[in-house]
Amino acid sequence: MPLGPWKKKNKASKESSSHLVENDVLSGGHPGGGASSSGSSVKSALGMNGAASAGGLPPPPANLRPKLVFHTQLAHGSPTGRIEGFTNVKELYSKIADAFSISPPEILFCTLNTHKIDMEKLLGGQIGLEDFIFAHVKGIRKEVEVFKSEDALGLTITDNGAGYAFIKRIKEGSVVHGVKVICVGDHIESINGKNIVGTRHYEVARMLKELTKDKSFTLKLVEPMKAFEMLEPRSKGSKPASENKIGTGRGTLRLRSKGPATVEDVPTEFEEKAVRKVDDLLESYMGIRDTELAATMVEVGKDKNNPDEFAMALDEALGDFAFPDEFVFDVWGAIGDAKQGRF
Repeated sequence: MPLGPWKKKNKASKESSSHLVENDVLSGGHPGGGASSSGSSVKSALGMNGAASAGGLPPPPANLRPKLVFHTQLAHGSPTGRIEGFTNVKELYSKIADAFSISPPEILFCTLNTHKIDMEKLLGGQIGLEDFIFAHVKGIRKEVEVFKSEDALGLTITDNGAGYAFIKRIKEGSVVHGVKVICVGDHIESINGKNIVGTRHYEVARMLKELTKDKSFTLKLVEPMKAFEMLEPRSKGSKPASENKIGTGRGTLRLRSKGPATVEDVPTEFEEKAVRKVDDLLESYMGIRDTELAATMVEVGKDKNNPDEFAMALDEALGDFAFPDEFVFDVWGAIGDAKQGRF
């Protein structure tokens, strides 16, 4: 493994109305957590996963498999829509956009079971079969000048899986924490006039880290649209990773950037603990949070017998990140600790 720093249209309303199941526009509370009409157990959806249900029979053809239907709303208030038939995050955004007659690029990110900008409820690579999806869309644009008085800005960056990097955490007492107009959930559109839409979150984190100390830089940001009742003091961001649960349904739909989505059992206790710890290490070393990336690393490493074998497999699977050796060793240790139940 290399040493050193890591590198590397609107639809007609008539057409979309068929996706809506409620006509009341929400002005106050949100249902947050309504059950999906698709059913709540993995057994009812195993056909999507290719699992035989009786006597070793092959799975039914795609057109006969049960459809997973999810409920969704715009986070700032909207009727409730139904969406189905997506296999990755981009397709999910497209389905939501169709349901509400908006353009897919208007969607910044989604949260599960809450309309609030709660980074612990951020939709990642898995959706519980009973999860309710809230889409946060573009709101106010703002341009901010920041003086970089310290090497570290105090930002944790993530992305929405469709080309938008945004702020997941702001460290209390940091450089950015003193700039009150910068908030958790803000999409970073450009840095010093350079458009970064389509840039992965780890590259954005690297660009911010490499900005010259004791000089000012400019950020163009887009904050999520907020309903009136959602206006409140700025959040510091995520709670400790140990409090984060992956999915809330008894089964989860796992979205993949390559290949079809699959229905799986909820993660085991070992997997949850390992993913949380690896996600902590990603933030510590790289300034990003990405549970899907952490889950991939755990999947790569859980059956490897030694750190060298793990390093080779990780380089093959995720070589673009060029992780430092020290980071890889710590990840291997975290996976081993989770296996042994040491945390």
